[in-house]
Amino acid sequence: MQINLTNKTVLLGITGSISAYKACEVVRLFIKAGAKVHVVMTPSAERFVSALTFEALTRNPVLTEKTESWASSLNHIDIGKACDIFVIAPATANTLNKLSKGIADNILLQTALAFTKPLLVAPAANTNMIEHHYTVGSLKMLAVNEVTIISPQSKFLACGDEGNGALAEPIDIFYQATQQLLEDDFWKDRKVVLTGGGTREKIDDVRYLSNFSSGKMANALATALYLKGADVCLITTKEHHSIPSDIYIIEVEDAQEMLEYTVDAVRVAKKGKMSKATMNSSDPIHLIQKKPYLFMVAAIADFTPKFPQIGKMKKSDIGESWDIKLKQTNDIINTIKKENLTTVSFKAEMDERSGLENAKNSLISKKVDAVCYNFLKDSQSFGTTENSITFINQKESIDLGTASKLDLSFKILEESQKLNN
Repeated sequence: MQINLTNKTVLLGITGSISAYKACEVVRLFIKAGAKVHVVMTPSAERFVSALTFEALTRNPVLTEKTESWASSLNHIDIGKACDIFVIAPATANTLNKLSKGIADNILLQTALAFTKPLLVAPAANTNMIEHHYTVGSLKMLAVNEVTIISPQSKFLACGDEGNGALAEPIDIFYQATQQLLEDDFWKDRKVVLTGGGTREKIDDVRYLSNFSSGKMANALATALYLKGADVCLITTKEHHSIPSDIYIIEVEDAQEMLEYTVDAVRVAKKGKMSKATMNSSDPIHLIQKKPYLFMVAAIADFTPKFPQIGKMKKSDIGESWDIKLKQTNDIINTIKKENLTTVSFKAEMDERSGLENAKNSLISKKVDAVCYNFLKDSQSFGTTENSITFINQKESIDLGTASKLDLSFKILEESQKLNN
């Protein structure tokens, strides 16, 4: 999914870890998204990857102990002023412990001490070093001081040990940093429940009824919500490895499971996460619960086999024809209690003449706040990278056009936000 970071500038700090080579992929992800990238390296980092490598990738000079200049902006003060966020990846245990104490004895730490915008660190060290009480304490101190910690992985390490301390995957570093760049006060920490994919209704233990829904629209919307800062719960039947790993996923199979988990997730969301807000500087801090959202993107089966079989039904036992009795599934959106909840449903239609009108009617029959209408030409319309959406609310129908599913997701969030303005 292509994210647009045009007009954003990222400062990437690289320290002396064997995983320094992975920073090249981090740079590539930001460049691909349209961001400008500047790099600052410790002397130890240059032992693993040359500054020339990052100059070639970013098309910008790299700040090192040797290149710092006060005749230009390539110094530890000015480079930070030009950037929106500072990501240190990899961050060694040595760097973490010094950073938490305000020590600035190399060019990267000097840059960090002078930086006044969001700072993120992605630790990378041997398990004993990362879990040493000094490092643990340093990470806690950094978190208290609003530094975002991108948690390391547990895996086989370069030193031969196996355990915690491996650098987070470049894509996860990219996603967490991008969230800092795109975060929106309206969506930040707001609970959002999202359903995706087509349900699979069991006939027997090897066969099921389903549809062509790919789950890609739900994945794109979940990603957009995450990047805006929402607290997302995605309930899905489909593959979801392409989305941020921090998103909470519930995997389900059939309509009944989708119903049960959605009802439960909405109940939890309504309890809410309390966030601090001030009315003005003279008022005490008030606790405000943000109204949660439900996006029903999943293609829920209308019918399910009435008598699902255990094991595999043999063709010889069935005969030349197989009459499968079906029963109607419960309508999830009509089952959900909608008080203190903003609801947006999705409706796909293949009848070009009546599709839009059917979508408008569902706004009333489903008692939702908005409907995202998608006209499908045929089964080939499923699983594509692009979509066409008309956003329908109580007052108007807004054509969001044809675009990538991620771009459309951001447009959907803009219109959905207005439902509570």
